[in-house]
Amino acid sequence: GDQTAMVSQSITFSFQSVAEKPHMECAVEMVMPLVSNPGHVCITDESLYFQPLNGYPEQVIPIKLHSVRRIYKRRHGLRPLGLEVFCTENDFCSDIYLKFYKTADRDEIYYYIATFLENHVTEHTAESYMLQWQRGHLSNYQYLLHLNNLADRSCNDLSQYPVFPWVVDDYTSVRLDLSNAATFRDLSKPVGALNKERLDQLLARYRGMPEPRFMYGSHYSSPGYVLFYLVRVAPEHMLCLQTGRYDHADRMFNNIGDTWKNCLEGATDFKELIPEFYGNDCGFLENKLRLGLGRKQNGSLVGDVVLPPWASDTRDFLQKHRTALESQYVSEHLHEWIDLVFGFRQRGSEALAAHNVFHPLTYEGGIDCDSIEDPDQRIAMLTQILEFGQTPTQLFTIPHPQRITPRFQNITRSPSSNSPVSDLSPASQSEDSSFEDLTEESRKLAWANMGNLTPISSHKIHKEVDQKALIIFNLYVPSLLFLPDTTLKMFSKELKDFQRSMSFSNMALSSCLMLADGKTAVCSSWDNNVYFYSVPFGRRQDTLMGHDDAISQMCWFDDRLYTASWDSTVKVWQCAAEGSNHKRSQFQLLAELEHDAGVNTIGLNPAGTLLVSGCKDGAVTIWDTSSYGTLQQVHCHTGTIHHVAFSPDSRHVLSVGADSCMKVTDVQTGMVISTVKAVEEQRCFCWDGNSVLCGGRSGDLLLWDLLSNTVTQRIPAHSGTSHLFCL
Repeated sequence: GDQTAMVSQSITFSFQSVAEKPHMECAVEMVMPLVSNPGHVCITDESLYFQPLNGYPEQVIPIKLHSVRRIYKRRHGLRPLGLEVFCTENDFCSDIYLKFYKTADRDEIYYYIATFLENHVTEHTAESYMLQWQRGHLSNYQYLLHLNNLADRSCNDLSQYPVFPWVVDDYTSVRLDLSNAATFRDLSKPVGALNKERLDQLLARYRGMPEPRFMYGSHYSSPGYVLFYLVRVAPEHMLCLQTGRYDHADRMFNNIGDTWKNCLEGATDFKELIPEFYGNDCGFLENKLRLGLGRKQNGSLVGDVVLPPWASDTRDFLQKHRTALESQYVSEHLHEWIDLVFGFRQRGSEALAAHNVFHPLTYEGGIDCDSIEDPDQRIAMLTQILEFGQTPTQLFTIPHPQRITPRFQNITRSPSSNSPVSDLSPASQSEDSSFEDLTEESRKLAWANMGNLTPISSHKIHKEVDQKALIIFNLYVPSLLFLPDTTLKMFSKELKDFQRSMSFSNMALSSCLMLADGKTAVCSSWDNNVYFYSVPFGRRQDTLMGHDDAISQMCWFDDRLYTASWDSTVKVWQCAAEGSNHKRSQFQLLAELEHDAGVNTIGLNPAGTLLVSGCKDGAVTIWDTSSYGTLQQVHCHTGTIHHVAFSPDSRHVLSVGADSCMKVTDVQTGMVISTVKAVEEQRCFCWDGNSVLCGGRSGDLLLWDLLSNTVTQRIPAHSGTSHLFCL
């Protein structure tokens, strides 16, 4: 009691400002790789303080809440007692790691800081980092650091140290050739499966093993392996682990090439790397402390680590190794390794198929230590788990999407042919830029200026109470605009006036499009029909009775009309004009795409090869327009979906719904890779893959940056709800 009073007394005196209000304090330990320092933590409305009982490493450690960038809950010794605080965005060493005695205390401080951060810092999930990485805003190194952090890996916990992959397979050549695929390790296989002969022996042993069976008796990351790599900078850790002695000189980390060779051939060596191999600090490769690490069998002393022939010195090695991690090959294949370590191939039948099965004790939830009655047995089990190595927390349960790399990014199909316009990387782009690149440039320019939108004209269209207004912004807009309601109204931008209006039905029109010839307007209605209207003749020329319920939206591509309806179908029609007089058209039903609920919205990708539909039950479905088969179906919204659209590169789909959420779905894997909760319900949007211009309940247009999850601009537009807009 006296001691506690004394501690809190001295903490009170060391507040950095008189106005600080303490929120709570409790006993904790500060965790460092080998020791835990007992002490007290106190949190105020401005700072977090840790005061160690023994005054080591200093009397008190203050951390300003304003400087905190990220916090993570941690499993410490398999129990939910840890909390780690970072004041940097991309460093793998945290500012403090605390271990609490009660999970409730840990959670209270976590939520207190999290609430503070919510007002200042965006909370990142594995998915939001994935979107940033996929689009090239995070390097491979940064992304792996974030995944390690989210999966409970920390530099302060040797049993859960961050794990990085071996990516290079060539430690013998004089020159490292990063343009050759043979230079790289196969990232789709765990280290233990890289050598077929060794794997065959391990599988033979596995088949004859009683349950629970495992392929590898040792792990890819454990305290022993971490200290094997770090012995030159953390000798005291190694001595502590080895009870006062260094390992046998020949078993030390002496040579990078030999270590890799042993990982491929050794009977029990399946280790991966640590982040230091891709960092900037060469210390762990040099024996700067002149440690007596022993003499090898050949008589030579253990000194600096022997580097591969392609590295001139340690700095050159790290720089080339880092370049290899960021190379084209690794960028294209890193998702396969993430599947093994953090993803869907980590456990279960997928792990078995990928030869990725470790001892049951290495998996989270593999054993409940609290259920072991005998304290000695419990400590023995815990020690075994901590020294054995632990598999990271599983972050993804479906395949991880591939990175969008420059080689793929520039493949744009021209409308006239099926061949890519250019599949060169930006560095080697041909001199004469194609038309596609010019439109791409102007599109980028338009999005760069999106924050400067100013209305140039506003037009009241109807005299009803919910007056619908058409607001034209200063961007490129075609000369004819249609406003759907029960009547079709035609407006000339040049004359700034209405030319005519046309009534087809006594029910509302739901969508409207101009055909490429510029002479035909197509309108769909809640009366289940589609109407074709001739602009030059000013009259209706055709009616298509298409559905059993209201038609919600239409799309058009290459003489094909796609109609979505509340009758739970999307229908695909071939529209061919009869003869040469273009008076009447023929409609042939090509396909009927069945859904489980009414379809509210559809969209085509720029090439017309994919269709996305959004339903009233919150499901997004992606279809292949050549086979009309389903590629993905994702129930990602809790309410009805208002609008869906592909990104310009066709890799992602954005959807908005009645649940006020914006969701980005990866087309290739069906994974929801970003969720943004908007303050108000959004009804419609357009987007370029990173930025979204959307309209909703308030009538204001919002410009969102999806990569940072923030609204960067709010543009006053309508006084009522925005329902539709086009760019």
